[in-house]
Amino acid sequence: MAEDTDAPEPEEIFERTRREGARRLDRPLLELISTSIAAGFDILVGVVVLTLLESQLEHQFGTQAAHVFGSIGFGVGFVFLIVGRGELFTENFLVPLAGLHGRGRGALGKIVELWTVSPIFNIAAGGFLAVLVSIHSVLPYGTGNAARKTAETIYANGWLALFVSAVFAGSLITAMTWFVEGQSSVGVRIAVGWTAGAILALGSFDHVIVVTLELILGIRFGAHIHWSFVIENFFLAAAGNMVGGIGLVTLNRFTQAKSGGRAASA
Repeated sequence: MAEDTDAPEPEEIFERTRREGARRLDRPLLELISTSIAAGFDILVGVVVLTLLESQLEHQFGTQAAHVFGSIGFGVGFVFLIVGRGELFTENFLVPLAGLHGRGRGALGKIVELWTVSPIFNIAAGGFLAVLVSIHSVLPYGTGNAARKTAETIYANGWLALFVSAVFAGSLITAMTWFVEGQSSVGVRIAVGWTAGAILALGSFDHVIVVTLELILGIRFGAHIHWSFVIENFFLAAAGNMVGGIGLVTLNRFTQAKSGGRAASA
């Protein structure tokens, strides 16, 4: 008996992704800026939820359990991101590259625009919100300690570990983008986004936007980290995210889709 499944075929996911990518390449700059700002706000909300849960649950359940609960809570940021149609820098690997299919070299300029504008406004929006929530007494007592610990844990890692962590983070979020683009159900999209966000936070993986905002929030609460580290890790994480997101996931998924399409037409 044939297996009954509603999961779309890779070539169908690619076609959906290509259409969305073409839309992103054709949209005006103002729309890109606004969606990037929205994404920065969404992710900072997730970071705040993470630190809130860690700080409030640590004494009752212990540090490790509190981090697990906090990581699950962090996934809310990705739910907001997906439902609200915001865009992170790492979401603009797979989708716009698929949108290049059948276009001339002129479209490469739009890719460069995406890869510069989106991270700038992701960080600007999330950083602005981090400054606001770190004002004295805005967040409950103890939240600052959790934010500071998170930032200092990141700072304690070596550069190789941070880069490899960034490769995994880029792979994870790009895979999430592929799965989300392949689904029409909002419920499934939410589940995929929440799961990916929780995994990202659970492993404290070096996602260029998430970790930069965690570092900013931690510094605001007194973490002994120089701003030069934030900048250096930004570029390291961006490079690692691109290696994982483009090199390990995007190219493989495109190959999978094209191979499946050729097999179906044979």
